[in-house]
Amino acid sequence: MKKIEAIIKPFKLDDVKEALVEAGIEGMTISEVKGYGRQQGHSELYRGAEYVVEFIPKVKIEIVVSSQEFADKAVEAIMHSAKTGKIGDGKIFVSDISKTIRIRTEEEDEDAL
Repeated sequence: MKKIEAIIKPFKLDDVKEALVEAGIEGMTISEVKGYGRQQGHSELYRGAEYVVEFIPKVKIEIVVSSQEFADKAVEAIMHSAKTGKIGDGKIFVSDISKTIRIRTEEEDEDAL
């Protein structure tokens, strides 16, 4: 089993969701997060005063899939649908999952997905 975590620009969420559904990915968890990478934040003007936005709003998508094949499909879907070609498009992390348990039925691993 694999876990895919993607940090993307908020306005790309609908595009990414549609691409994942088309790729056969059934479930996901979405969180609103803030952070920065190479962007290092930016300056904005508000009522004539300049202020620095250090942490940029992003969306974090978490997906757990049963196989490397589905992980590859999910990564491909996210990459193509979240890309704008500009700095701050985000990152994708893929990691191994050693155990999954559905609390209600106590099913484990692939059966719990």
